[in-house]
Amino acid sequence: MSEVRTVEVLRYNPDKDNAPYMQSYQLELEGNERMLLDALLKLKKMDETLSFRRSCREGICGSDGMNVNGKNGLACLINMADLPKKIVIRPLPGLPIIRDLVVDMSMFYNQYEKVQPYVVNDTPPPPKERLQSPTDREKLDGLYECILCACCSTSCPSFWWNPEKFLGPSALIQAYRFLVDTRDTQTEQRLANLDDPFSIFRCRGIMNCVSVCPKGLNPTRAIGHIRNMLLEQAT
Repeated sequence: MSEVRTVEVLRYNPDKDNAPYMQSYQLELEGNERMLLDALLKLKKMDETLSFRRSCREGICGSDGMNVNGKNGLACLINMADLPKKIVIRPLPGLPIIRDLVVDMSMFYNQYEKVQPYVVNDTPPPPKERLQSPTDREKLDGLYECILCACCSTSCPSFWWNPEKFLGPSALIQAYRFLVDTRDTQTEQRLANLDDPFSIFRCRGIMNCVSVCPKGLNPTRAIGHIRNMLLEQAT
């Protein structure tokens, strides 16, 4: 059974538009078109000029992050049954718009790069691999699953205000992931890199990041753990 939905989408083509504007569509959806990404793909057939990112359709790649009725999320994971008759779609806030729902992720990736998101170990490598106990491995659960969709960082007012100084929840949950990795030997240096007024301490704990994470992660808790590590190091 089909139904008609009103979908408003922010449009912006820098080659011809002076400013972004909202465009409204009447979209008829069939019963098997259940996810917001299905609706966007149908809109794309109606209007080939509409631009947005997407890839896996399974909540794995993180490419289709956007703001839907005021809340960030992945289009492939948002069920149309959970949305009102009128749907308003905007790009992720706080990042420059390239075109329509496509944003420039450079600042987000720059902050991610700053935390050195890889194991650093200055000891001689073993013949096969660096081992961890099951207990140490479990410490990484709830951290490594981040897919870098930017839904959390772009829902954070501190990231909007200080995108070049505050690392943002996504980068910081990754920072903690490597701080607690027993294979890494750079804990002191990693903490020193975070020990300034902006990198981590601009988090106000409002937990927007937690409410929008499509993987159910808790960056606010990870940030709290890093703060505790910094305080312990200072005493």
